[in-house]
Amino acid sequence: MERRKASEYPQELLNLFDKYVHGDIDRRSFLDGAKRFATVGMSATAIWESLRPNYAWAEQVPKTDPRLKTEYVPVESPLGNGSIRGYLARPAKSSGKLPAILVIHENRGLNPYIEDVTRRLALEGYLAFAPDGLSSVGFYPGDDEKGGAAFQKVDRTKMTEDFVAAAKWLKAHPDSTGKLGAIGFCYGGGIVNTLAVRLGADLQAGVPFYGGAPPATDVPRIKAAMLIQHGSLDTRLVGGWPAYEAALKENKVDYAGYVYEGANHGFFNDTTPRYDEAASKLAWSRTLELFKKHLR
Repeated sequence: MERRKASEYPQELLNLFDKYVHGDIDRRSFLDGAKRFATVGMSATAIWESLRPNYAWAEQVPKTDPRLKTEYVPVESPLGNGSIRGYLARPAKSSGKLPAILVIHENRGLNPYIEDVTRRLALEGYLAFAPDGLSSVGFYPGDDEKGGAAFQKVDRTKMTEDFVAAAKWLKAHPDSTGKLGAIGFCYGGGIVNTLAVRLGADLQAGVPFYGGAPPATDVPRIKAAMLIQHGSLDTRLVGGWPAYEAALKENKVDYAGYVYEGANHGFFNDTTPRYDEAASKLAWSRTLELFKKHLR
């Protein structure tokens, strides 16, 4: 399937798809709403298919890249769902310990796109670990719609504890320097904000991409350097940014925040038409700069 751009779709249609992605409406409701945007040769179902992830687009680093060593490993999570499995990637020829980065998925589980982001970080010289929040319900099922349905079955409080356990495990890993960063997208962005609160000084750097902000009363507990990134068209979340920024300033948190003009929710995800190449590349360069400064 040929990659299309967000600019080729009415913004109202993209907003409708955003509601579907976040579980506010089901697929049938999306298709009903998309009918008025259908054209000759582009039915509502075809529109839905064109907006779904195509993971062939996202593989920047092949799974078999000889420069990396990758494996799936379990982590105990006694306060969560008992255990959580994740994807661990590191440079194949690294000597000595490495700074560590936790990679947190969207509300679909550990899909191929998140695994690719994990490999990208490993190539930058990090010990990168991406836990699968769907571990307790059979892991990511190989399909994003099924993953979204499985996500709804997991106790959200226990899932958060699973990610806290994964972060602590990664920080203490024998191959880790003890310097810990976290990056997450959508649901995962909100978890990065939560980890910054929960871990305090144990987290050195956090990068939430279009994630929900923590309560203002929790912001004083944040000790990590934070890089908050939103798309200007993501009105559902960007509207909460001014209040979050005010709390960060008031509590003298080391932070930077960027709203990328003309970018949608999910603009970094290069598997869908919502991907914005310019915003994504700039956001990634800023991410790597933050991690280099605070984890090296």
